[in-house]
Amino acid sequence: MGPLQGIKVIDMTTVLMGPYATQTLGDYGADIIKVESLDGDVTRLIGPTRHPGMGPVFLNTNRGKRSICLDLKKTAGRDAVLRLAEAADVLIYNVRPQAMARLDLGYEAVAARNPRLVYAGVFGFGQDGPYAAKPAYDDLIQGATALPALMAQTSDGIPRYVPNALVDRIVGLTAVGAICASLVHRDRTGKGQRVDIPMFETMAGFVMGDHMGGLTYEPPLDRGGYARHLARDRRPYKTSDGYICVIVYNDKQWENFFHATGRDDLRQDPKFATFAGRAVNIDTVYGELARIFETRSTAEWTELLTKADVPVMPMHDLESILHDPHLTATGFFPVVDHPTEGPIRSMKVSAKWSDTPAETARLAPRLNEHGEEILREAGFSADEIAAMVSDGVTRPAPSE
Repeated sequence: MGPLQGIKVIDMTTVLMGPYATQTLGDYGADIIKVESLDGDVTRLIGPTRHPGMGPVFLNTNRGKRSICLDLKKTAGRDAVLRLAEAADVLIYNVRPQAMARLDLGYEAVAARNPRLVYAGVFGFGQDGPYAAKPAYDDLIQGATALPALMAQTSDGIPRYVPNALVDRIVGLTAVGAICASLVHRDRTGKGQRVDIPMFETMAGFVMGDHMGGLTYEPPLDRGGYARHLARDRRPYKTSDGYICVIVYNDKQWENFFHATGRDDLRQDPKFATFAGRAVNIDTVYGELARIFETRSTAEWTELLTKADVPVMPMHDLESILHDPHLTATGFFPVVDHPTEGPIRSMKVSAKWSDTPAETARLAPRLNEHGEEILREAGFSADEIAAMVSDGVTRPAPSE
């Protein structure tokens, strides 16, 4: 079911950013029609697979969707998208707007067929600046919004990207919010609209929201940066036998920490005693914590800090997180039976609604698995569908 039940989305996105957005919309109940090229989304090829074209990145970014493949460079493929859009609520794409215009699928062309449509673009840069036509990828936008520079500042001086498609997923979630807001406006006014969600501007605000600092003021009061986030010892703490994640943040937590560890000397130290003192001396504070945590085992610290109500969590790796007791209890990583891939580990929808629970209705599709079904729903006859297959506009349905 889900709160977006009844919303139909034409998903013309590939790789991660757009598919993550549309998967989330599908998790929330929308009907997602994934329009792929005849070769399919490139993420079908990433990672180990049981069957060609069904790699783990694709499986984990395209659940809840129906797949149709169309050659959009052919008139019949472009016309098929327009017919699908006539009955849709949202069309989302993640190529540059200039590419959509070259396909004769720009906003004006699509809105002429369905003025109630929300036409959403997730791409590199706002269209009113000099970067408008530039290509963009997660790594490029991380670099352009200072993340590698910040990584260098907090470690060994070498710039590095965050080891996660951080930009794609943040911008994807931003797109979900923008699309849902546009649907509210559409339901109030009866009018759709174009909405652009640029990667660069989205991430500039995301990063600088923390690190603008004294650059907020004109003239600047400092060179920017949130000191606590940039402290070199803001990291998982080494214990006598491993690592642990701890944050002692507010005054109450520090009082509990002083009491639990018997460090009355720190309670009397102005560098540790107040929030303001800790903020100014954050490197000293984190350095001392690092020394303290090396004195006991991970299990000992976990028990001690939990009893003291000091925030503590394990430092998981990619395998151990699958067995986290909380995630196990909440069933976050269910093993489900995919129709073609067999048992696979999936992930639950994290949000919960009291009246419209969201459950994954279908798993990631094979290429063109639902092509004929989708075309029939749009009013295509059997002869029209056969002609499209014969002309190479689409592919035959995949064999069972």
